[in-house]
Amino acid sequence: MKLEQNDIPFIFSTTTLPDIFFTEYLSYADGNYVKIYLYMVFLAKYGKDIKVNDLAKKLQLPLKTIQDGIKFWEEQHVITKKNTGYILNNLQEIELHKLYNPKITSSPEELEKTAKNQYRSKAIDNINNEFFQGIMSPSWYSDIDLWFKKYKFDEEVMIALFRYCFNRSALHRNYIQTVAEAWSHSNIKTFNDLEIYFEKQEKLKNIANTISKKLNLNRQLSQYEEGYVSRWNLEYGFNFDIIEIALKKTTAKSNFNFDYLDKILTDWHERKLKTPAEVNSYLLETKNKNQSIKKLEKQTGYNNYEQRDFSNWDNFYANNNINLNNIKDNKIANNLEINNAINADSNIININNFNNTSNNNSNLKNKNIDGLNPLSNFTNNNQ
Repeated sequence: MKLEQNDIPFIFSTTTLPDIFFTEYLSYADGNYVKIYLYMVFLAKYGKDIKVNDLAKKLQLPLKTIQDGIKFWEEQHVITKKNTGYILNNLQEIELHKLYNPKITSSPEELEKTAKNQYRSKAIDNINNEFFQGIMSPSWYSDIDLWFKKYKFDEEVMIALFRYCFNRSALHRNYIQTVAEAWSHSNIKTFNDLEIYFEKQEKLKNIANTISKKLNLNRQLSQYEEGYVSRWNLEYGFNFDIIEIALKKTTAKSNFNFDYLDKILTDWHERKLKTPAEVNSYLLETKNKNQSIKKLEKQTGYNNYEQRDFSNWDNFYANNNINLNNIKDNKIANNLEINNAINADSNIININNFNNTSNNNSNLKNKNIDGLNPLSNFTNNNQ
């Protein structure tokens, strides 16, 4: 007896996908790659043959996107390349192979961990029910087990990790992994460690918000600015009362920035100043020292005169070499002997035998000295 079924018209036909696709692949696959895979599933049901160029035209995607999408699904072992084309693998079978690790015997160490594993199993069930509504993908179990081994978290910390990410609408592997790395770097192992960590983070948040308010930024601090705050509080041990002293010293500047503020606080840290009283004492001591230096400079006349500028050598002789107002009793200089009046290299005038006699003015009238016009004017003015 042969049984046959009527062919289903195309309009009533369906293409099915296993639920494992939605729990394991949909969340991290690119949208265009999902589009490519779904169309490949549809074509595979009918055994259709299609070229890559035609697939790009049909889906209205660039050829490179089609090629990258096919390569992506190959790397995930969802499809396998053959000489004639591609085979779409069974997703349920793939996940089963990931989870199925046959064990012939159990080691004594594993037997000792039975009670702990049972407690850990309850924690995983809690995660499944609280954050996945009881339908957590099988691959999550292996990931959670890996995180337990890698980060040495206890069960309460693992549950708190998922709750932290869930409350931020970021319940995906990459974000959870990033948060777990941060907690591990902060030496979090137990729930008590986690509570201390949260207290520190809350304190940092309050300090950052207070700084933003004091500076009238009307925004949250950037990631780099929060990095400064974290160093000041966690590494230097400064509370806001010390940071505020530095803020008062820097906000008066028009070009205020966090880098300048960091230099001040780093200097105080290197001087081992720990309390506001120590900081204020240091600032007062520095202020008094500066005032003493200024007072001493004023008493001694240090730097209390105007330096002469010899940068303009063309006007050096004309303006500075001879000053008529400085000649005592307004007497006329006579009997001026000039030896080697002009030095070609340095323009230095060597004046010898400067005598205060008034009998030889006529001698200066007839001398023609190149480049010394002020001397001739001097003579003419004093005849």
